[in-house]
Amino acid sequence: MEKTQDVGHKHFSGLVLRKYLLKKRTVVHKLTAESVGLGILLAVVGGFLDAYTFVSRDGVFATSQTGNLVLLGVEVAHGQWTQGFRHIPPIIAFVLGVAVAESLKHPHITRTFPHPARTVLFLESIVLVIVGTWPVQVPNMVVTITIAFIASVQICSFRTLVKWPYNSAMVTGNLRTAAQAAYTALVFHDRKSLLQFFDFTLIIVSFLVGALVGTLSTLHWGTKAIWIASGILLCAMLVLNANPKTLLNKP
Repeated sequence: MEKTQDVGHKHFSGLVLRKYLLKKRTVVHKLTAESVGLGILLAVVGGFLDAYTFVSRDGVFATSQTGNLVLLGVEVAHGQWTQGFRHIPPIIAFVLGVAVAESLKHPHITRTFPHPARTVLFLESIVLVIVGTWPVQVPNMVVTITIAFIASVQICSFRTLVKWPYNSAMVTGNLRTAAQAAYTALVFHDRKSLLQFFDFTLIIVSFLVGALVGTLSTLHWGTKAIWIASGILLCAMLVLNANPKTLLNKP
């Protein structure tokens, strides 16, 4: 009986996977702020930025404030107050980025910038280009704060993948969602949950790829490696250009 159920699970998963891949290959949808394609690009950038600041800027995370809080606690517990306090400014910058992202939804702002999705991507890419021009003499904290700020704006501006909440620059919540979807798909043969699992797996893998590329490129090209992330964001903005009415956080 159990063997028959296992065969059924494998047949169901394989069938849905084939349909999923066929759909992704044959149907080209316009990229919106909620599309998996955009989510992949943003996840690559998220992984890239964390690796970039950790490798080149004194072991501080730009997007993962959980990591900064943990390192703050560990270093303070060891009596390393100076090292611990260097993790506080990125956290503050992240909070300020949230405030900016929320302000972009204000009617006065949307009248001036009617396409916030493209505005966020464009401004983020420009800031990263500027950061790449800074010499190594620029204090690490200045760079990390700047990146933490723009990463926060990205995270708060792009919060929906298809129809599910997700995080474009962190993994923990996405991993939980993927695991939950996998369980529901296998136990209840739920097709939508299996599709959700595939989508979130792509986001998680993309984040890992971004971290790998960010590490290798930073070791090879130094601080200018961040221009790669800027280029990815510009590509995302150009693709979104086909959807001029795309707005963030649709009700």
